[in-house]
Amino acid sequence: MKLISVVTACYNEQENVEELHRRVRAVFAELPQYSFEHIFIDNASTDATPAALRRLAAAHREVKVIFNARNFGHIRSPFHGLMQARGDAAISLVADLQDPPAMINDFLAKWEEGYKIVVGVKKSSAEPGLMFLVRKAYYGLISRLSDVKQIKNFTGFGLYDRRVVDELRRINDPYPYFRGLIAEIGFEAAQIEYQQPARGGGVTKNNFYTLFDMAMLGITNHSRVPLRLATFMGFALALLSLLVAAAYLVYKLMFWYSFSVGMAPLVIGLFFFSSVQLMFVGILGEYIGDILTQVQRRPLVVEKERLNFD
Repeated sequence: MKLISVVTACYNEQENVEELHRRVRAVFAELPQYSFEHIFIDNASTDATPAALRRLAAAHREVKVIFNARNFGHIRSPFHGLMQARGDAAISLVADLQDPPAMINDFLAKWEEGYKIVVGVKKSSAEPGLMFLVRKAYYGLISRLSDVKQIKNFTGFGLYDRRVVDELRRINDPYPYFRGLIAEIGFEAAQIEYQQPARGGGVTKNNFYTLFDMAMLGITNHSRVPLRLATFMGFALALLSLLVAAAYLVYKLMFWYSFSVGMAPLVIGLFFFSSVQLMFVGILGEYIGDILTQVQRRPLVVEKERLNFD
């Protein structure tokens, strides 16, 4: 009997974790040819999520729980949870019920056809329309900038064969951009479209900073285009400055007594070039920060406690 690992990262999802597990159990009740384990990794929740997870672990032996020593962020904690999967395949499900557990059937069917990776691709979403369009634009941008072909509208929701999980372990990235690593590995991925439902209970834990962090991580980990753009723009602005200086010189020689340069062009030019420099210094800083993270090699998370792993 093949073992399937379902991995769910959670932070302050007291309204959803028990309902999510109920839905997962209902799916596997219709699939007697598989056994499953449901791994929850809790990122130091401050609400009643830990108590709900303890109830689940006490009632169901297939529920395994990891409690982190502190909040290690929305990038490291889910990846560490996936690395604990011991099944023949692992399925990543978010805790807020926006990844439909019913799609597990479709994922397993494609996996049995031979695909090592099966991913859910958002066709539409119940989230606010503007936010969906912004996310879609970002997926398009990272796909164009990346050195490898990325999967558009892919959030990480999907099934990953044991061989894929082993490759991820071998990469051993301390701050991984998961979606990019899946594309980097290179296995052909089966894509299944779905409509993303609204979250269950509670409110989203993402904010501008966490979304920006994910966006910049995707760009800096898988593209050198911003660095090359800085070089090209430097050459272009230097040429533009030379042409403007030559034009001013010619105009001054032609109209020596009537033409006055004035302060406005100097001030505008100073602020323009300063802003461009600061922008590219910031981009360079993002790359240096990624290098620092790789050099430090800190653990993904530090665990405080485990339940049902023995």
